[in-house]
Amino acid sequence: MAKVGFIGLGTMGGPMAQRLLDAGHEVTGYNRTRARAEWLAHLGVELADSPRAVAEASEVTLAMLRDTQALHDVAEGPDGVLAGLGPGKVFADMSTVSPEASRALSARVAETGARMLDAPVSGSQVTLLAGRLSIMVGGERDVFERVKPILEAIGPTVNYVGENGLAVTMKVATNLSLPVQVLAFCESILLAEKSGIARDTAIEVLLNSVVASPALQYRIPLIVDPPEEPLFDVHMMQKDLKLALEMGESLGVPLPTTALSNQWLTAARGFGVGDRDFAALYEVLAGLAG
Repeated sequence: MAKVGFIGLGTMGGPMAQRLLDAGHEVTGYNRTRARAEWLAHLGVELADSPRAVAEASEVTLAMLRDTQALHDVAEGPDGVLAGLGPGKVFADMSTVSPEASRALSARVAETGARMLDAPVSGSQVTLLAGRLSIMVGGERDVFERVKPILEAIGPTVNYVGENGLAVTMKVATNLSLPVQVLAFCESILLAEKSGIARDTAIEVLLNSVVASPALQYRIPLIVDPPEEPLFDVHMMQKDLKLALEMGESLGVPLPTTALSNQWLTAARGFGVGDRDFAALYEVLAGLAG
């Protein structure tokens, strides 16, 4: 068992920290809004007052943050993660951020004598709670092997991708397909629905057809019953697509369906559903279809 730190105890980070506790690890956590993490304190997580305090108390510090700016915010400054790291420690960022920024931070971490992994996840709170989360990891191989048992307490599938920055690159490459799939699925539903087929029937048939991917299996029912707290809202999905488009431009890789999906997400914000799960794309298309 290890002394594990966890920074970012929100929708995903909180249940991840709970799984680490359940596996027998000693967990120290930090959340910018402390009140949202109090439930974990009752389970045994030691809540710290700063990211630095988490890193100082932990052998391995994990982070699950909203975006690249949030990563900078918890890493920098006298109370940041970097100030609490030292030789023998590991910082593993599980956020979906800019690969370039992740690689730059890994160099900063190395200056402290510690090592960094990028370890983003594929899945949502649904797959996390079901114990089916997949984790991809970039960094030095020996550091990966050391941290792998800790990550396996969070999700059963942990794959090594390569050097620092390549795991978050893989995550961006994975996520760009999500809104593309959802858009096409919504078009199928609407075409059936306007032809006279009940929406619930169309969804049931499609989810039992060859076009139903695992992602669609849990995402599409949100059209009928939108969650009070989105699994992945429009703003977050668009953040990931913008990362993909930036990478595509720099690498000379055309991403036409990604660019189109990004425009539909912009339309969703225009329709006033930017804070909803990105399955709300259905409402945008349905509105245009009358």
